[in-house]
Amino acid sequence: MSRQMVRPGGRSARVQASVHTAVRELEAEVGRDGLTVPLIAQRAGVTPSTIYRRWGDLSQLLSDVAVERLRPDTTPQDHGGLESDLTAWAEQFLDEMASPAGRAYIRDALLGDPDGSNAGQCSAYAADQVDVILTRAAERGEDTPGVETVVDHIVAPLMYRILFRPAGLDAAHARGLVAGLLEGNAAAGT
Repeated sequence: MSRQMVRPGGRSARVQASVHTAVRELEAEVGRDGLTVPLIAQRAGVTPSTIYRRWGDLSQLLSDVAVERLRPDTTPQDHGGLESDLTAWAEQFLDEMASPAGRAYIRDALLGDPDGSNAGQCSAYAADQVDVILTRAAERGEDTPGVETVVDHIVAPLMYRILFRPAGLDAAHARGLVAGLLEGNAAAGT
């Protein structure tokens, strides 16, 4: 077994980190439209062929960076109850995803995603966050819907509105989705 195979991360992880950093820095300096693979490669200290070999093209690189930027950096806060936890999370999700930066990351994540794996990763981020909230609520003895039910009734409609019908989209809409889900959940006895 070669030494390179046992190193955690290694060169591949360093290349990814330096290229991602270069994209973020250059995007702030020259804007998204000014990004080119040679410019990114120069800033990252790699050759353009390294980027093409690993990511294929600029849109796939930007998609990869966007997926990392969409990853939540914190666990959902515990507000003591399912409704308050889910409401706070839905409002934060809406605030982050509906922001200009959030919309740009969503767009980039989807544009350079020919097989749907990046979209799936973004969906998994939301589902994992919801699972944390539901697990805490269940541990408190609260009746909880399933993760997929929350995704279908809160995450999916919010994402649809963020992408296609953003006018009038606000925290009250997110609160209404949570209230509607939980009322329906209570009425169904689940």
